[in-house]
Amino acid sequence: MEGSKVPNIKAAKTHTGTVGELARGWQSWSEDHVDYQRRNPFSSNRPVTLCARRGDASYGRPPEGSKTEQRGKDAHTHIGKEVEELCLVIRNVGMTGQDGHVKITFKQLFDRYVTISNKVVGVLLRARKHGLVDFEGEMLWQGKDDDVIITLLE
Repeated sequence: MEGSKVPNIKAAKTHTGTVGELARGWQSWSEDHVDYQRRNPFSSNRPVTLCARRGDASYGRPPEGSKTEQRGKDAHTHIGKEVEELCLVIRNVGMTGQDGHVKITFKQLFDRYVTISNKVVGVLLRARKHGLVDFEGEMLWQGKDDDVIITLLE
């Protein structure tokens, strides 16, 4: 009976094993997704069951180990490098004052730093928040605040 089809037992086991693995993988993904949707406040009309309260360590923070948490860490590192670079530009271009601090006008800094990054003011605000630079006013505007002195405190 060469013409009749005899099922290949090995192939059937391999195929079943592969299908079984796919089913287990799909079930695992499905359970993870259901759990994620339970915590997602935008997923449906059901209330969020796992909600952090004000004062909790996890309040206002992405889930630990998530891609969102990693993106936040990467952004923090990137901005830290930009602040360091800004301080280096101030140190190299600015003049040392009588008090020993390096000073530069906003116009000088803007003209020099804008070729490196177009986020001069944002990086300056971050540097001031961390106590690395000081200047008068809350915001610096090109043209209006060209003569404002920026002092490197570090």
